[in-house]
Amino acid sequence: MARKTSKARRRPLLRFLLRWLFRGVLLFAVLATAWIALYAIVAPPTTPYMLSERARLGEVVQVWRPMEDISPHLARAVVAAEDANFCLHAGFDMDAIRAAIAEGMSRGGSTISQQVVKNAFLWQGRSWARKALEGLMTPVMELIWTKRRVLEVYLNIVEFDEGIFGAEAAAQHYFGISAADLNPTQAARLAAVLPNPRERSASSPSAALRERAARIADGAATIRADGRDACFAR
Repeated sequence: MARKTSKARRRPLLRFLLRWLFRGVLLFAVLATAWIALYAIVAPPTTPYMLSERARLGEVVQVWRPMEDISPHLARAVVAAEDANFCLHAGFDMDAIRAAIAEGMSRGGSTISQQVVKNAFLWQGRSWARKALEGLMTPVMELIWTKRRVLEVYLNIVEFDEGIFGAEAAAQHYFGISAADLNPTQAARLAAVLPNPRERSASSPSAALRERAARIADGAATIRADGRDACFAR
């Protein structure tokens, strides 16, 4: 009899906790969607990673530029380097994910869309919690944003050197020019420093980086020729 009474007392508490858990999840979903929708039209003022780097370094450099003021050579080079099927998928490149799994996850399978979600809204480092949130938020972003907007935000928040964020800051840092004036070679070298910008230099490239940049330049030319830049090209 005592056990039945104890169970009966626990049921209302369990229902109460489940109800508040559901409300918490719903509130998070609404706020996250609103945040994503806001960044569809407003330039992100900063990112969690920039904040952490500013705290560590004392200063970071980032200058926002709209896509119209970023060289199309860089847009195509970054897509060629990081996500050649950017215009063809809805946030996840299943072929790249399967290839990464087949190679024992020794290489990344993240798309540019996933990287934007991670960099703009979440934190760095590998954890199942972050990957789960990334997996939930990426389709929402893809639904609300245009592909051109996804790439525009990516080009403005990705790190090209320690404390150097975005195409404009990177172009000035490495070449002393604006992002709009990058030529194909410079664009390919900037794209070649990704995803390890602290170990590579676009202005003083190693032989390996020169070779990688050459492959990226060829890939960018192919993407332009076969129309895989249609979702972001001018």
